[in-house]
Amino acid sequence: MPYSVVSKKSGATYHLHVRERTTSTGKQVPLYFFSKEAQGALEKLPDGYTVVEAPTGLPLLKRAAS
Repeated sequence: MPYSVVSKKSGATYHLHVRERTTSTGKQVPLYFFSKEAQGALEKLPDGYTVVEAPTGLPLLKRAAS
């Protein structure tokens, strides 16, 4: 089952996705984002991250405090 978050403001359900992005130096880094579509979503939250909600109601992935 895909990892999902329900917005407290709008009540919409968002699913976590990831894409690989290439930096200008050629390094591959993950780009995490939330979408309403469940297809292709991640199964769990990545280690070291937490979910917060923006004032607009959209969920954001944030690095957990160490």
